[in-house]
Amino acid sequence: MVVLSQSSAAVVVATLPAVQAHGEAITGRFYQRMFDAHPDLLNIFNRGNQATGQQKAALAAAVVAYAEHLTGGSTVSWGPILDRIAHKHASLGITAAQYPIVGRHLLAAVGEVLGDAVTPAVAAAWDEVYWLLACELIAREARLYAGAGVPEDGTVWREWRVREKIGETTDVASFTLVPADGGPLPGFTPGQYVSVAVDLDGGRGQQIRQYSLSGRPGADHWQITVKRVRGLAGEPDGMVSTFLHERVAAGDTLRLSPPFGEVSAIGDGEPLLLISAGIGLTPAMAALAHLADAEPQRPVALVHADRAGAAHARRRELVGLQERLPNLSVRLWYEDAADAEVAGLKAEVADGLVDPALIPLTPEAYVHLCGPVPFMSLVRSGLLRRGVPAERIAYEVFGPGMLR
Repeated sequence: MVVLSQSSAAVVVATLPAVQAHGEAITGRFYQRMFDAHPDLLNIFNRGNQATGQQKAALAAAVVAYAEHLTGGSTVSWGPILDRIAHKHASLGITAAQYPIVGRHLLAAVGEVLGDAVTPAVAAAWDEVYWLLACELIAREARLYAGAGVPEDGTVWREWRVREKIGETTDVASFTLVPADGGPLPGFTPGQYVSVAVDLDGGRGQQIRQYSLSGRPGADHWQITVKRVRGLAGEPDGMVSTFLHERVAAGDTLRLSPPFGEVSAIGDGEPLLLISAGIGLTPAMAALAHLADAEPQRPVALVHADRAGAAHARRRELVGLQERLPNLSVRLWYEDAADAEVAGLKAEVADGLVDPALIPLTPEAYVHLCGPVPFMSLVRSGLLRRGVPAERIAYEVFGPGMLR
């Protein structure tokens, strides 16, 4: 059990309101300092989230929440949160040597924003908070690297060749990938993801994004299904998704990490409820493909929401999956249900947005959610109200957000 020293705990409790009130100013200054001193780290961090301010807000909230956890001000279980962060870090190739850099600039930013209020005792207390968090993550990440067979130099990247690029809808494409070195494919669990690193045009450096593996485990290739992110309300278009859609073709190579992710989309043999929206369908498709091979008699319900039938990527695959999964039921919600029909697909289709009260529930079902954070928050809250225990609802969040 990680414990903050008594003297530091008292200082952190006393100063926590000030750190919380100025959290985003502190983390904003932290990123500015760190990137000025180490511009190479821009190749790791999501520049889109930096531009919108989401990253600094998420970091500020995480630091405050962890301090509350250490001082007994929060009952939130931090084990799952640390696991999630560690898997994301491992997929980015974060090393133990980078933690002192982050700590140095984060603590310096606290001093620059709070000024004379940061006495030596205050600085020491918050330094202790940071290193307790860092050491927990370093240990978890070391175990993940060992399990993934990452070499001692810490390199997570491997070259993969694009065997095929498939246009699924106007804004969605699937990429089938094979190791460029001809070596074996690592196994994965449906629900896991890989990081994809690309070198942007115009000397803009490297950027990395995570994408769920959307194909069948055990196949002779991997598959990712990527939605092109178009910026709304003045936000930028997705750098990596745009690059993949516009610049990558069959025969090209991409750098991928091993599979990571602590969330399973298949549970452990109980009835399964897969709930997705938009491009959140990817882990559900991997789960269904796996079950069609491994557990074809398992009871499965698929609930998917999309703007329209034409926007629902890979829905024609559901026809073949239903043939192989006799206990698979499908319920679809389309904001525009005008083109909802798919020949051979047995599905209930509803107009509008998902109503959590109408999602079919089976006692003891394992639930997996994937989609935009507001969608998952709505559905999760509705399922909790209907009596589904929180520990039976698994979900994946890409980006800096977390469900409450």
